[in-house]
Amino acid sequence: MIHLLKNQISAVLLAGFGITSFTALAQQPAYQLWYTKPAEKWTDALPIGNGRLGAMIFAGVEKDHIQFNEETLWTGGPRDYNHKGAAAYLPQIRQLLFEGNQQEAEKLAAEKFMGSMSGAGDRTKWVGDMKALKGLQGNPALENYDDQSWKSIKVPSYEGWEAVGLSGLDGAVWFRTTFEAPPNWQGKDLVLDLNRIRDQDLTYVNGTLIGNTDGTEPRKYTIPAKLLKPGKNTIAIQVLNYFDKGGLAGYKDTSKAIAVYPKDAPGNGVSLVKEWKYKVQNDEPPLVPQFQASYQPFGDLYLNFKTENEAVTNYKRKLDLNTAVASTTYTLKGINYLREYLASQPDQAIVIRLTADKKGSISFDALLGSPHKYSGVKKINANTIALSLKVRDGVLKGESRLQAIITKGKLLVTANKISIVAADAVTLYLTAGTSFVNDKDVSGNPASAAVKALTGLNGKSYAQVKAAHIKEYQKYYTAFSVSFGPDSKASLPTDERIEQFSDGNDPAFAALFMQYGRYLLISSSRPGTQPANLQGIWNELLTPPWGSKYTTNINLEMNYWPTGVLNLSAMAEPLIRKINALAKNGEVTAKVHYNAKGWVLHHNTDLWNGTAPINASNHGIWVSGAGWLSQHLWEHYLFTQDLNFLKNEAYPVMKQAAVFFNDFLIKDPKTGWLISTPSNSPENGGLVAGPTMDHQIIRTLFRNCIAATALLGVDADFKKTLEQKITLIAPNQIGKYGQLQEWLEDKDDTTNKHRHVSHLWGVHPGNDITWDTPDMMKAARQSLIYRGDEGTGWSLAWKINFWARFKDGNHAMKMVKMLISPAAKGGGAYINLFDAHPPFQIDGNFGGAAGIAEMLLQSHTQFVELLPALPADLPEGEVKGICARGGFVLNFKWKDGALSAVEVYSKTGGVCLLRYGNKITSIATQRGASYKFNGDLEKL
Repeated sequence: MIHLLKNQISAVLLAGFGITSFTALAQQPAYQLWYTKPAEKWTDALPIGNGRLGAMIFAGVEKDHIQFNEETLWTGGPRDYNHKGAAAYLPQIRQLLFEGNQQEAEKLAAEKFMGSMSGAGDRTKWVGDMKALKGLQGNPALENYDDQSWKSIKVPSYEGWEAVGLSGLDGAVWFRTTFEAPPNWQGKDLVLDLNRIRDQDLTYVNGTLIGNTDGTEPRKYTIPAKLLKPGKNTIAIQVLNYFDKGGLAGYKDTSKAIAVYPKDAPGNGVSLVKEWKYKVQNDEPPLVPQFQASYQPFGDLYLNFKTENEAVTNYKRKLDLNTAVASTTYTLKGINYLREYLASQPDQAIVIRLTADKKGSISFDALLGSPHKYSGVKKINANTIALSLKVRDGVLKGESRLQAIITKGKLLVTANKISIVAADAVTLYLTAGTSFVNDKDVSGNPASAAVKALTGLNGKSYAQVKAAHIKEYQKYYTAFSVSFGPDSKASLPTDERIEQFSDGNDPAFAALFMQYGRYLLISSSRPGTQPANLQGIWNELLTPPWGSKYTTNINLEMNYWPTGVLNLSAMAEPLIRKINALAKNGEVTAKVHYNAKGWVLHHNTDLWNGTAPINASNHGIWVSGAGWLSQHLWEHYLFTQDLNFLKNEAYPVMKQAAVFFNDFLIKDPKTGWLISTPSNSPENGGLVAGPTMDHQIIRTLFRNCIAATALLGVDADFKKTLEQKITLIAPNQIGKYGQLQEWLEDKDDTTNKHRHVSHLWGVHPGNDITWDTPDMMKAARQSLIYRGDEGTGWSLAWKINFWARFKDGNHAMKMVKMLISPAAKGGGAYINLFDAHPPFQIDGNFGGAAGIAEMLLQSHTQFVELLPALPADLPEGEVKGICARGGFVLNFKWKDGALSAVEVYSKTGGVCLLRYGNKITSIATQRGASYKFNGDLEKL
């Protein structure tokens, strides 16, 4: 892919054109995220990244926390994800679906068709050992057991004991507390309401077992009257947690307390929401089988300062999007302190610089740690320590190095920390690597990347490192600029702007959000790295939501929507390499599961490029991942016009995806159409025959392949086959409610508010449905109206793009305001502007940024259309370096809601059909030339 990378970097640089009047490399608006207090939790912290290394900056004054990641640290390892013999059951599953027997089809598919899982440990033996109190002295269930030496923990915690101090723990833990029984409770049966416990509990009152449940169903145990004692009573609970969140979870609705109360008087209880005593009995539970692997945190860097609780003034932490440098400033004892943080791609290190305006003022201890059980810190030399680790549920190892360079002062390295006293300035270099080589090879030296980076930094000043970082970053970032008028609220901290955005007038914040999306993509997906996952590159949990993997039925694809239009084509390189690797594994899955040629991908994948169906048959058997990812290859060609890329990389993979569907499509016995089955309309309605989304993706893939064969002059017979098949695929249909049908049958439920709106794929990101077919477009819009505006973060982002394609800018802007609102039960943004599913998923950031761009420019039809969905809230603005399909880069301005000037640069030549409202002009462009027009598209 070397030629691809060179071409795309050239394309990025071309956005500047070298023409003074037409350049996105001009002065950028000073977009920043900033706050007046340190981060209290992870989603308050500020992200930095170089594509491979990521860090979250908490910026505390007394204790600064830098949580960091390395992109290839995952659980699992190379293995066969496929279910041997699955294809033998495909005809039977199809027949059951044709007969309308969905339940039986899902049951058979769950048993015979899902992918294989990783190996399991001996749970029966482990549970037996834990119940036999192995590893303990005495019996903690007994009333008079001495727990004075035990630690205390907050109970309950709905997000698991991980959220209240037991990070990364799975295993057996004992909890103990007491409650006072009022005199009027004597002689009554009581209820011990614990609601949710993860995963199994053995619950004792005054030494007697009253309940034992394995699973997460509510716990409401009876305490017989005969067990109750006057006054103090003891509760002891042995919790057995196998995987993920553990402990007494209680109620998600925190207004409901776990409690003890009389059966006949539920409202008169004693709350058990308080600190309980706890003791870890065992932290080595048997391995739980997994379909796929999970992305892992690497470690934590803590900077502990000796501030002696002095008053701090002038505190500010910020992230400068123009330089990708985070900083913290404050005043203490009259001394002004500055910390700068950056993730350098040229030097492959996270860099922290600490200075003050008084000499000898920098004193702190730097400590490395990790949530991984198998980890340790050691001294390397006089200014370097190392953190080594091994993933528990997997084969990978990792190593990071922390090196300190000081000006004046003293530096002391012990076994696990670096101590610095009275320095003028300090630079910390944090590096990391793993043993991952590729999805089949884990033989790498985990220390090599860290050591190589530090070796390369020898002799470089911080000023040189920072300058190289900014230069490399800005060649991507400054290729595009956007302004929606004066930034009148720049004086407000970002958290306050989020609170006010949905109800106030702050168009500049929408522009900042666009650039923040670009910043996050550059930071998590540089050429040569892994692609951005569900959380980009940032993750603090050993068991993150959805494994922080690559969900391929919307989320991975949404991550890369900004690449073309927002002038970040080079950032697509990691995705393109991922697609190539998936295509290889997907060939095996296509054969094993469908006895088909070509390649297939289901709804999820991971570092190891698993392609088999996972989780459950009612949503895991979705066959269109390869088709959707192939659309990204085609789109990449459309934006870059790189014929070599199309010939050598895109088309061969697209063709094999089409080959699979050519084998896979089957005639529906009722309609005679070719349909996709078994499959799913993500993640709604279960296993079905003929979901609309599949047919849109397949039809679009076939069209793209047909166009590619014509451009390349190849595969005439294959082209003819696709041209014949495409006419036989089940078409889009309008149902009885005037809606676009989600399925083959007209069975849509207009009250269903599901977050996925998969059958509108043909509207966006596809172009199977456009205003060229107004009745179908109106039906699609009606479906979206029925589905409603509410949704999780990424769902809100997708709806921005839909409403933009419907050319309803005001509705699209309504969705933008919902997306950029305080994180709530569904959607919104955390105070660091991370998208809230909730919990955090980064796709909403990327989809939202692309959606705002879609309001300003669309090029998915024959036209390059300007301001197709401009909302009233954005009456003026200017964009530079925005891209259109066909290899065009545009600068344009508008005022009072009307276009005032536009300039088009053509990277490769060709006809540009420029449209604004009802005005159309055709430009026969020349390679490397630019063309200027006024607001009426009259050439200047």
